[in-house]
Amino acid sequence: GFIKKDLYFLFYALKNPKARNLETGKYCLSSSQNIPEIIDRMTKGGAVKEEIKITFPEGWRILDIEDELNSAGLIENDEILELKIDSFKESYDFLSDVPDRESLEGFLFPDTYFFRCPEPEIVCEDGKGKIEKCQSVVSEEEIVQKLLSNFDTKLTSDLREEIKKQKKTIFEIIIMASILEKEVQTLEDKKIASGIFWRKVKENQRLNSCATIAYILKNDHWTFDEMRKEIAKGKEIDSSYNTYKYAGLPTGPISNPGLDSIMAAIYPKFTDYNYFLTDPKAGKTIFSKTLEEHNKNKVEYFK
Repeated sequence: GFIKKDLYFLFYALKNPKARNLETGKYCLSSSQNIPEIIDRMTKGGAVKEEIKITFPEGWRILDIEDELNSAGLIENDEILELKIDSFKESYDFLSDVPDRESLEGFLFPDTYFFRCPEPEIVCEDGKGKIEKCQSVVSEEEIVQKLLSNFDTKLTSDLREEIKKQKKTIFEIIIMASILEKEVQTLEDKKIASGIFWRKVKENQRLNSCATIAYILKNDHWTFDEMRKEIAKGKEIDSSYNTYKYAGLPTGPISNPGLDSIMAAIYPKFTDYNYFLTDPKAGKTIFSKTLEEHNKNKVEYFK
């Protein structure tokens, strides 16, 4: 109903040279637009792009990523959670040290992505269109490959060489980076915390990371008081991810870390500090050298 007379539209389109460049695609048009305006929109790349934009923040877990993809209509159920490392080892050599039946946790690189949307649900506002939701699913392998390829690019050959020089595996680095991502905020603090953790790993000590307990309990959204209570109970859970119960690194990553956390895991800063905690109000990391000092900080910041 936008065009009252087909003949007028065809006459204008044939007479106007730019109408020779009409582009195929879906368009959002308004009843207030006249024929020249409609032609103009259809010749200037104004078609609705059939892709959807999604941002995965640093520290999200596979469960968070799946929820976002489900909300966008791109996947159904727990398709990505069910995918295992062995399906992708042939294409990505950075996965070579990861046990075959591990999930993809840790390697789905946090970033902004654009995904093809086969049957988009288009919302038109003032003649402009945007995709609200896809109406049919995209292959989960296609989605994962996009995220893994981004990881492959971000982990440069220099970084891989440095990891090899330290006689560590990429898998170990990502496990450490995933903990740092959940524990500490700034790059500098992550490097110091990394130094503390790697020293404990070397000396076969327990990391005592609350973030690993939160991973076991599958909850990142507690209030501070709730977290203290739940973590206290969670320390008794018999899990290979429980760093209060078992020494060294957990058996796998607990989040998908960003580049800062990966860099901190590769380039730790070794100091005299042995403990740290996060100020729940300011988000600042408080480091201490002795257990006595650490306990005093707990009283001061957690009162």
